[in-house]
Amino acid sequence: MASKPHPPLMKKHSQTDLISRLKSRKILGVGGEDDDGEVHRSKISQMLGNEMKFAVREPIGLRVWILISAVGFTVMALMALVFPNQLYEVVFEEELPTTSISVRLYGGALLSLALIMWNGLYTAEKIIIQWTLLSEACYFAIQFLVTSITLMEIGILPSAAMILLLSRVLFLAVTMAYYYHLGRKPKKI
Repeated sequence: MASKPHPPLMKKHSQTDLISRLKSRKILGVGGEDDDGEVHRSKISQMLGNEMKFAVREPIGLRVWILISAVGFTVMALMALVFPNQLYEVVFEEELPTTSISVRLYGGALLSLALIMWNGLYTAEKIIIQWTLLSEACYFAIQFLVTSITLMEIGILPSAAMILLLSRVLFLAVTMAYYYHLGRKPKKI
């Protein structure tokens, strides 16, 4: 049984015609710009997305800042959990025997924030890093307000509390700066 050779395949003329090819690509929805200005070469890249779009261009020192925050939150949380009365005395320069449970609850909340910081340190997703920075900024702002109101109610202004307030303003500024720079859209080249 000898097999007959197949006749040569005829190339369709319309595939080589540039206008027909552009019409086909337009019907498929590829080749044009999408809402973000990205040009997709194929339907697959359009469906899967461009992984460069998700790559985070991090500000200098962002990971170091998140590491410092994670360590700081962890240390403060452990101090509040283990030595609640001493932590209160250092900040407010007075001793209250009933503050132990509230300072320990504060330590538990700080430990939860520390876990968020540690997670933010090891992630590559921009949105998780942004939420990490935003939760840190909210903490610093709320702590500044609560400490300020408490100091006004007590009527004293210890130096340790002033240092705490100033450090919270500084930390809030640094965190918001990183949050702002991370949220900016990169310039297209």
